[in-house]
Amino acid sequence: MGEINLLAKLPRGRRNVGARAMAKTEEHIRISREYGELYFDGPREYGYGGYRYDGRWVPVAQDMIAHFDLKPGDRILDVGCAKGFLVKDFMKACPGIEAFGLDISRYALMKCEPEVIGRLHLGTATDLPFRDGSFKAAISLNTVHNFNRDGCIKALKELQRVSNGCAFVQVDSYRTPEQKAVFEDWVLTAKFHDYPDGWIKLFKEAGYTGDYYWTVIE
Repeated sequence: MGEINLLAKLPRGRRNVGARAMAKTEEHIRISREYGELYFDGPREYGYGGYRYDGRWVPVAQDMIAHFDLKPGDRILDVGCAKGFLVKDFMKACPGIEAFGLDISRYALMKCEPEVIGRLHLGTATDLPFRDGSFKAAISLNTVHNFNRDGCIKALKELQRVSNGCAFVQVDSYRTPEQKAVFEDWVLTAKFHDYPDGWIKLFKEAGYTGDYYWTVIE
């Protein structure tokens, strides 16, 4: 288990934290946590403000393929795959790789990229519908923190189970009180968050032995 930034080549989006903080209400949070059309393709105050494929995940897929030493025929799972952009880019970066995804959002799966139809599953990270060790690697980006603490542990145990610990997660975190304040102004869906030391303690409690990194709002 180790800290590694596998999303280093992903372009950083612009976030107007002040506008989000002023606009955010309990209703925005409730609707965002439905992970429906408003979250993905509605106004920015509900989530992404439009979630469209642009190929930005290709270099991330390449780095993950190298990190996990994946080859054609190997199976990788993206837990919290949304519309399947990274699943598509795994297949683009390594023709012949068996890439699959899972997401709780029926809307996102219905709007998936044509290349990944049949590869995406509807389900939850806390109860993955796959056999033990059925993937060479499993990843989950900015998804685990959407559960409460007990749910985070369950999701990590599931990632560990299906990948034999060959996994990577990225979760919401902060390194300073100032970053924590910015995060709390921005956050919509995360139910559990902590400083890195708190997350690492939780990883160990879950028996998670994969790699990890942090999404820090600045």
